[in-house]
Amino acid sequence: MTAPRKPKTPSTPAEPREKATLHPRNRHQGRYDFPKLIKSNPELAKFVIINPYGKESIDFADPSAVRVFNRALLKSFYGIAHWDIPADYLCPPIPGRADYVHFLADLLAESNEGVIPRGALIKALDIGTGANCVYPLIGHSDYGWHFLGSDIDPTAVAAATAIIKSNSLHKAVSLRLQGNRKQILLDLLKSDERFDVTMCNPPFHASLDEAQRGSHRKWRALGKADPKRKLPVLNFGGQSQELWCEGGEIGFVTQLINESKQVARQVLWFSTLVSKASNLPMIQGTLKKIGAVQSQVVEMSQGQKQSRFVAWTFHDKAQQLAWRAERWNTTKP
Repeated sequence: MTAPRKPKTPSTPAEPREKATLHPRNRHQGRYDFPKLIKSNPELAKFVIINPYGKESIDFADPSAVRVFNRALLKSFYGIAHWDIPADYLCPPIPGRADYVHFLADLLAESNEGVIPRGALIKALDIGTGANCVYPLIGHSDYGWHFLGSDIDPTAVAAATAIIKSNSLHKAVSLRLQGNRKQILLDLLKSDERFDVTMCNPPFHASLDEAQRGSHRKWRALGKADPKRKLPVLNFGGQSQELWCEGGEIGFVTQLINESKQVARQVLWFSTLVSKASNLPMIQGTLKKIGAVQSQVVEMSQGQKQSRFVAWTFHDKAQQLAWRAERWNTTKP
């Protein structure tokens, strides 16, 4: 006689496995400690939800929730006491931004016998720093680097300046408006300035329509497809110049590469994020055409998301060592 089957008990769906992990030095490993984050920023409590897997989270399709979440992360992990951005400005995911900084630190270590150079002697340029100023905040907190952040938007520069002043970081981070909206590096750098590394999160789209289609795709991916609900510009916000430009990502990055040739002696390593892997062949072809001595593509993974940046230099190995000896005040790490 066969025993009767027990009725199935409803269970919480299994959480999807992450495809890959963050950089080993990234502070955002594993699940977030929401009680700790709420303690650092009580405002976060009203945005915490229980996701379909029974875990505490936030609605990442809600720009207000993402902004408050970022505020809590920056305070809890990086000691940033005051952080805010104007409505509808880009509010980037902190873990992915931190990964970019850490991999750039590894890149500089290659010119320093494997040791990451730290402290105020290291100068970084954040191209298009935005109102959020996230890269300088993370880079200075984790490595003590000094930053110059540039942007074409006066409102973004003013917001970033407020963040820097309210956290007493004016000695470590300076900001500059790029007055010529048609240029990136040219008309920005002073002739006597030197930077060990540049970083950039370029506009990914070629038009407003393309950016809006991207918004709908992200919205659907977050499980929020609802024709009655007004969609945000993107789930992380963003002004037009942050999201799209004529020629899109490939046009912007190609211009950045061409301009970098004209200030080649002022920067040790240039770099930029590249959203679309399909753009890499053209980017690498442009780098070869302008005579970059060395370039590399650095792949990054944040959970289910794959990203990458391209880095290039016009300095050969001997010149890189000379740069280190002169700028980093050392012949040995």
